[in-house]
Amino acid sequence: MKKPNSPTSIPAWGATLALLAALGFSLKAIFVKLAYPYGVDAITLLALRMGFALPVFLWVGLTEHRRASGQLAPGDWGRLFVLGCLGYYGASILDFWGLQFISAGLERLILFTYPTLTILIGVLFQGKAFSRREAIALVLCYTGIGFAFAHDLGQGEARDVWIGGALVFASSVSYALYLSGSAPMIGRLGAMRFSALAMLMSSAVTLLHFCLVQPLTAFIQPWPVYGWGLAMALFATVIPVFAQSAAIRRLGAGRASLYGMVGPLLTIGFGWWLLSEPISVAQMIGAALVVAGILIVSRK
Repeated sequence: MKKPNSPTSIPAWGATLALLAALGFSLKAIFVKLAYPYGVDAITLLALRMGFALPVFLWVGLTEHRRASGQLAPGDWGRLFVLGCLGYYGASILDFWGLQFISAGLERLILFTYPTLTILIGVLFQGKAFSRREAIALVLCYTGIGFAFAHDLGQGEARDVWIGGALVFASSVSYALYLSGSAPMIGRLGAMRFSALAMLMSSAVTLLHFCLVQPLTAFIQPWPVYGWGLAMALFATVIPVFAQSAAIRRLGAGRASLYGMVGPLLTIGFGWWLLSEPISVAQMIGAALVVAGILIVSRK
């Protein structure tokens, strides 16, 4: 029997955590879309998400900080602030704005350019090698995603698609930078400690943004908005954030992000089920290609 921390079990456990994170993150766009019909705006909804999640991250952050043997250097606090701004503040607000213009399915297609961006950042700026297997997997995955969402590009207003697409792509760039910068910090601080502190930074910046542009009365919303905000905080923030950080520690940022390729497929399914978004033959072909890419990159 393999021990839980044996070398052979670490990649499998890392893959499980990465897939759990993908499941949670795939629900985020669905929750946002379900909340928007009640009239809530993007920054208020994001502030509710981060506000509901804040107690968990505060508790974990304080607990892990007390357990840690070493204190954070001033430079570490600066890096945490930058990563917090890039990750669950910058990437999230751009994504929430984009979801006002495009479908949840198309959003997931564009957002999932971040694995290629993460790998390219590692190759160009961190001296990492770009393997043939990763190249083949990326081609298959992105060809598949292109097939799966090709029909969406011909629907709706072209202007909305361009605006929403540009915002979500900017979100993808921001998140890729966060992932690339988080890997060395996770190695030094630990997954739980880093995730909690980065999320505390993100929460603080999000709530500051809200206070600068909205009155406090904007928090008065219909009850379903609170419900979707709470669901987003738990199932699309707290659980997947910690799972993703732990997966990065075990697999590295590039490979962990590649397992997240199942996210678009999950969003397609949830979008069909909960938002009545159509599924086409092209999407099914795309799903097969994406799964093939994930199988290639997961092989030892």
